[in-house]
Amino acid sequence: MIFVYILQSLVDNGYYVGICKDISRRLQKHNQGGVVSTKRRKPFKVIYSEEFENYSLARVREKG
Repeated sequence: MIFVYILQSLVDNGYYVGICKDISRRLQKHNQGGVVSTKRRKPFKVIYSEEFENYSLARVREKG
């Protein structure tokens, strides 16, 4: 399964939307500074996630 997730920065309250297979692992990577686009805004918390059968469906939702 593939997930679309929304993170909220605990620093600036801004949001980040992404796609992954493992939300826990991906959140850990964001919070460790391992994602270039979010490393200056860490830490984050997951505020929403939605599960999809495949990457194509998730990608449409992420962009929508």
